[in-house]
Amino acid sequence: MSQNKTLIAYESKQGATKEAAEILAETLRIKYGLDVDLVNLKKQDASDLGRYRNVIVGTGVRGGKIYGAALKFLKSGLDGKRVAFFTSSSWGGTPGSYENAKARFVDKTTAKYPEITFVSSEAFGGRIRYFGKTMLDNTDPAKVTTWAEVLGKKFIQ
Repeated sequence: MSQNKTLIAYESKQGATKEAAEILAETLRIKYGLDVDLVNLKKQDASDLGRYRNVIVGTGVRGGKIYGAALKFLKSGLDGKRVAFFTSSSWGGTPGSYENAKARFVDKTTAKYPEITFVSSEAFGGRIRYFGKTMLDNTDPAKVTTWAEVLGKKFIQ
């Protein structure tokens, strides 16, 4: 296992979580020199965790529920890893709803996995599309970059 090997495993349906994962990866690579792999949990296998010291799990929210592939991944033997978790949802980027989104989607989810040591967790804004048309986009790339910097400092220790 490389000290600087980091996995970002995500599930995205409207693209906001994928975009956040890409921003995280780019920031961790460029600013902290970390070796980062991106894995789309719906399309790729992420079962070989032995080579990773750091794992970031990202997921979207639809209908008030965390996506299933991300929940399944959290059960895949992450104990002993430095794990970070984030969600993307319209609530996470709506002023006045952020705290509710973090409590409902992030804190409630991470509490279900006491065997995992979460070094950090965050809720970001998301995107809502109907019939291919974007109805709401409250993503915030700057907030994702700021969180990546927090993670980078933790991951290089």
